[in-house]
Amino acid sequence: MSATVFLITPPFTQLNTPYPGTAYLKGFLNTRGISSYQADFGIEVTLALFSKEGLTTLFSRIAETGKELSANAQRMLALKDDYIETIDAAILFLQGKNATLADRICKRDLLPEASRFAQLDDLQWAFGSMGTQDKAKHIATMYLEDLSDIIAECVDEHFGFSRYAERLGRSANSFDELYESLQQPYTYIDTILINLLEKRINQIQPQMVALSVPFPGNLYTSLRCAQYIRKNYPHIKVAMGGGFANTELRSLSDERVFEFYDFVTLDDGEAPIENLVKYVQGNLEATALKRTFLMLDGKLEYINNKSCKDYRQGEVGTPDYSDFFLDSYISAIEVANPMHKMWSDGRWNKLTMAHGCYWGKCTFCDISLDYIRLYEPIAAELLCNRMEEMIAQTGQTGFHFVDEAAPPALMRALAIEIIKRKLTVSWWTNIRFEKSFTRDLCLLLKASGCIAVSGGLEVAGDRLLQLIQKGITVAQVAKVNQHFSEAGIMVHAYLMYGFPTQTAQETIDSLEMIRQMFQQGVLQSAFWHQFAMTAHSPVGLNPEKYSVVKETEAIGTFANNDIVHNDPTGADHDSFSFGLKKSLLNYMHNIGLEENLQKWFEFKIPKTKVPPDYIANILNQDDELSFKPTAKIVWLGKQPKVDYFTQSKKGNSREMATLNFETKKETLQFQMLRSQADWLTQKLTDISIYNEKALTLQDLKNDYESREMEDFELFWDNKPMNMLYKAGLLKL
Repeated sequence: MSATVFLITPPFTQLNTPYPGTAYLKGFLNTRGISSYQADFGIEVTLALFSKEGLTTLFSRIAETGKELSANAQRMLALKDDYIETIDAAILFLQGKNATLADRICKRDLLPEASRFAQLDDLQWAFGSMGTQDKAKHIATMYLEDLSDIIAECVDEHFGFSRYAERLGRSANSFDELYESLQQPYTYIDTILINLLEKRINQIQPQMVALSVPFPGNLYTSLRCAQYIRKNYPHIKVAMGGGFANTELRSLSDERVFEFYDFVTLDDGEAPIENLVKYVQGNLEATALKRTFLMLDGKLEYINNKSCKDYRQGEVGTPDYSDFFLDSYISAIEVANPMHKMWSDGRWNKLTMAHGCYWGKCTFCDISLDYIRLYEPIAAELLCNRMEEMIAQTGQTGFHFVDEAAPPALMRALAIEIIKRKLTVSWWTNIRFEKSFTRDLCLLLKASGCIAVSGGLEVAGDRLLQLIQKGITVAQVAKVNQHFSEAGIMVHAYLMYGFPTQTAQETIDSLEMIRQMFQQGVLQSAFWHQFAMTAHSPVGLNPEKYSVVKETEAIGTFANNDIVHNDPTGADHDSFSFGLKKSLLNYMHNIGLEENLQKWFEFKIPKTKVPPDYIANILNQDDELSFKPTAKIVWLGKQPKVDYFTQSKKGNSREMATLNFETKKETLQFQMLRSQADWLTQKLTDISIYNEKALTLQDLKNDYESREMEDFELFWDNKPMNMLYKAGLLKL
């Protein structure tokens, strides 16, 4: 079990699936012949804690503290035997190994309930459309949240169900508070973590430990791991990288950090970790390191060997999920919303279609950083190869593409490749709501297994969308969402309020746009977040251009990203937070869609200036059906059954054909001239998705008219052909 590199994701990221950072690195290290082992201590600590043995120890520790307990904690302590007796069964249920327990859980007389259940809305209202299993998962999640509350109150104030000591890591310009916490005795969770770490270090005996820190919520535990290794295994070198370092630690200057880590790396981890291994093994000079902070001769240095190139996406290998306890992850449902549960329910293989963002213009985004700025797509064939490898390894056919924004052309190519290979998969990703997502492209994506998309609508108003340089309009988003929704692909929108200069009127008008989209059924899920000014975004770099004033500079010795700012020309953004989120929660459950917007706010708001039928009118406009000769024509369906007959009218007769198309849901029937039917059935074979050479609309037109039949455009635009998309005839 020994390995050169031990890759660790410290607690906590998510509990339903491994965070992919170490799997990406392990896949890369495989290509370089460097042995590695990986562990997700988030799920391992959770399972040690939420077990019969773990809760027995926990309740004994609580009793020993002698602390004055809240009424809620007292109730839970009185019910400790019920918790201890049910915890293993509840965890097995959330792991998908005990599905028959759902009915008992839903009856609300199996699992003990504390304060979290006081917040539960009517479960029939929330889960009426989601089923018994999901309802039971939600109840079991609240049961675990109750336990997390008593842990935080009685034995470890930092504990959170899916994050740990997040407050210490978030926007910590100074390392002082974290450093002070790390001088204290181990917390309850620290002890569990370090016991697991010690056991694994002794088994693996690595030369280097690499800690992946994507979020503030696992920064503290990464430092605890590093601290333990440096003290007890000084010959093992410790490196830290990941999303937190990439955004927050770019100007790191506090040397105390290197009492814990030997190295901190930035951005793509492949080249840096390969060079670190060579350096640790004595095969490389420090001056050859890539994007790495370290102490040299008693001084903190940042070394970035420009002659060392980053690996292209085709060279980094397939993410490797071996070593993870894949059958032990738990599916939690915290929010009764079909899209929200996708982030916390079910095991997803993580992949990336393209490195960086192909748009790269949004003014609130950290587009100056390389992980967004440097765009590089991956070929659809290679993506499918990786998908097949991961299915073989994990047994899971669900994929979450974790792109900044998946490119429409690559999504189309990937969908075609998936269908050609006859893969049965489910996948979802993040997109930009751009007009490239036509009705037919959305139908193709659906056919390949796409089940959901998420994307940034941000401020649903055209002035602000232009200021953000989002490159979209509200009308365009509504139409695209219609295409996805009618194809059966769920749509989630990220929403923003508080962008510089946003007025109260614009905030309310934005909410009205969202209300109408939910009302029209083209938006199924959404989430509001308040604008945050970051050091690496265009707004943070040029605040005067956006009429915003910095109250603090993001300059400190440790984490530097978020900037406190003042928006002198905008509304009191904080005051809108509760009303925006309350209205959205109701809209996602199809409630309150006819209510006046004033209902959601406890203060006077402006009346919306958006016409009440604005979105409906946009959706009722026909899609542009102009003749595009270069459009690729693809047939996804089966060959039709053709019956011929003679049609007579007023002494004239003509040869006709009835075409019967069998789809998975229904039989579609169309009639046309026999000559046209014969031509079409022949061409359906030629344009089958399984054919290597794609034909364009112009190719079909040329062939059709070479047979001396009537005008092709008249034929193509008639009703039968316009309806044939339902059977799988797509114009892409």
